[in-house]
Amino acid sequence: MNSAPLKNLAIIMDGNGRWAKERGLSRTKGHEAGAETIRDITTYCAKHPEIETATFYAFSTENWKRPKLEVDFLMKLLSKYLKNELKTYQENGIRFKAIGDIHAFSPALQKRIKETESLTKDNTNLTQILALNYGGRAEITHSVNSLIEEGKTHLTEEDISSALQTPYSDIDLLIRTSGEERISNFLLWQLSYAELSFTSTLWPDFSSKELKSILSSFKNRSRRFGGLK
Repeated sequence: MNSAPLKNLAIIMDGNGRWAKERGLSRTKGHEAGAETIRDITTYCAKHPEIETATFYAFSTENWKRPKLEVDFLMKLLSKYLKNELKTYQENGIRFKAIGDIHAFSPALQKRIKETESLTKDNTNLTQILALNYGGRAEITHSVNSLIEEGKTHLTEEDISSALQTPYSDIDLLIRTSGEERISNFLLWQLSYAELSFTSTLWPDFSSKELKSILSSFKNRSRRFGGLK
C-alpha cells in the first residue's frame, strides 16, 4: 500500500478541441467548456484533506504555433476566467499562482495575473497553479542561468529545485486526459518520481467523480523512489 500522501497534483488538460469537434462546435466552445472543468476540479481539490497544490498546464510555449485567432481567444478567455474566478478563489480559500514567462502576454493580461496572485496570496486551502507560456526545458534553463548569475559555480539538485518557479520540488501524481500518453515538456524536473495516470476522457468531460477514482487508485500504488520498499 502507498503510505506517502498526495500533496502535489498536476494535470495536462487535453481534448478541448476534440470535444468540440465531436459536437459540431467551434474549438473555442471546447476551451470555454474546459474552463468550467478547471473550476470544478480546483474546488474539489481545495476540499481534499491532503492536496496542497494543483498545477494545470494551461498554455505551453508551443501553443503559440496555433492559429492566431485561437491564441487571441485563449488570451481573452484567460483574462475572463481570472476575473470570474476571483469569487471562487476567495470563497474556497484558494491561492492563485502563475508559472511560465508571462511577459509575452499583453500588459493588461499581465496585470490581471499579478492582481489575482496578490488578492489571493493569503488563502491556504489550496494553491492553484496555472502554467502559462510554460515549458519544462525553459524553466530548468532559466533556473540554471539565474544561479550562474548569482555566482554559483557548482550546482546541486537542491540549488536547481530552489530556483524553479514552483513552490514544491516534486509532483506526486500527474493526470493527462484525452487518451494521449506523454508529458509534453511539462514539469520535467518535478515529475522525476511522479505516478502517472492517463485517461481517455476528454478534458471538458473530466469530473470530480473520475478524479476521486484516480486518487483512490493512487493510494494503492507502491511508491519506492528507487528503493526496495
